[in-house]
Amino acid sequence: MEQIIGYIQAGTLQPGDHLPAERKLADFYQVNRSTVVHALDELVSLGWVIRMQGSGTLINEGNWGRSTMPRVDWRSFFTQDSSRKDPYAEKLQQLLPDPTAVDFYSGELPLSLIPDFRFPSYTWEELLLEERKQGALGYQPLQQVICERIKREQKIEVSSEQVLITSGAQQAMFLLLQVMLQSGDSVAIEDPSFLYSLPIFASAGIKLYGVELDNQGMRIDKLEQLILTKKIKLIIINPTFQNPTGTTMSEKRRLELIALSQKYQIPIVEDEVFSELNFQIVPASLKELAPHQVIHLGSLSKIFGSSIKIGWIIADQDLIQRLSEAKQMMDFSISVFPQVIAYTALKDPQFEAHQKKLVQTLRERATDFEEQAKCIAADWEISTICGGMYVYLKWKHQKLTRKDWDVFIKQKVLIAPSFLFSSDTMAMRINYTRMDQQNQQLFFERLQKISTELRRK
Repeated sequence: MEQIIGYIQAGTLQPGDHLPAERKLADFYQVNRSTVVHALDELVSLGWVIRMQGSGTLINEGNWGRSTMPRVDWRSFFTQDSSRKDPYAEKLQQLLPDPTAVDFYSGELPLSLIPDFRFPSYTWEELLLEERKQGALGYQPLQQVICERIKREQKIEVSSEQVLITSGAQQAMFLLLQVMLQSGDSVAIEDPSFLYSLPIFASAGIKLYGVELDNQGMRIDKLEQLILTKKIKLIIINPTFQNPTGTTMSEKRRLELIALSQKYQIPIVEDEVFSELNFQIVPASLKELAPHQVIHLGSLSKIFGSSIKIGWIIADQDLIQRLSEAKQMMDFSISVFPQVIAYTALKDPQFEAHQKKLVQTLRERATDFEEQAKCIAADWEISTICGGMYVYLKWKHQKLTRKDWDVFIKQKVLIAPSFLFSSDTMAMRINYTRMDQQNQQLFFERLQKISTELRRK
């Protein structure tokens, strides 16, 4: 078991590869065939392989339900690279510095669109004085501003004791996993979802299960089936301009989700990092609809870029206290400096004007994209862009394999295939916000060539 898992993690065994027959494995390892069968059954239960009648044993093409080994191997614990990227993602990273590549893969706004703020200069002594305003939950002036924004935008009263400042949304997610779950627990997320490939779940021994989406959002009937069969302990959802599909969950579906979570007493974690980038009125947040049932995550990284890693968790005071204690135990302290920058930006009198200008620019880029995309409509089903940063394109023809997507790498078109977010291989996420007129034309020219090549396969 350990050797096969090691080969998978190292990339020696690829998704979809066949393992040798049971008899051959028994001969190779010099053990009884029943021992091999037992080991393979364990690997199936841990999600590493699948066994198909008539097809033998294959390496699982997805991560759904995958878990760590049933015991801790301390030698491998300190040597394995838990953050190992998908081989395709590694190829994308290698191409990012290439000036001839067009990048619609990165999950950030282009630098030219990030709002420009003038920050007051601080002496070292002044920063030390600001440090005194830093409590266990974060920089208190920033907490207060977040409370004001939540009240104004989501119509709910939140006190500073209900806001924990984190170093970005991923740290917030990690803290929640550590405090609310135990190794072996199961979590439901959307299928597809940006959470699919994050290493924090495997590191914590948490099993992920995907719930199918339709045009209204996560399917509640499919979620209930998972709750009953997989003993789901937590639901994590990105309901507004979902990453990667751009789907926004309808208000009716949000109410159904809340009712289901109350029925089974399962908390919901709501990731709302895109809701401010909207071109139209969006439904009420889950936190607004069920203040005590929902844990709300926010972040400034989508507006200010990843250089300002400031996020927050909003939840009931007792949970925030437990999360704060865990944060201190793990020494996840945050410097006051980025918090002061975030506070200054949010309090800037021009912030609202900058944000409106940004949204207007994104709306124009979305309209331009949808107009230009008519030239590929025969090959790709294109999602409607109502806000957020992404558009999702689904291939209309024959089934694609992972290897087929290498054609994008050859053409130096950097996109995110759906297998980075799911077991699916038929779609891709594009960050349309990175398209100015010049690289948009280049993108569609190359995509037409790529589509012609894919149809020939």
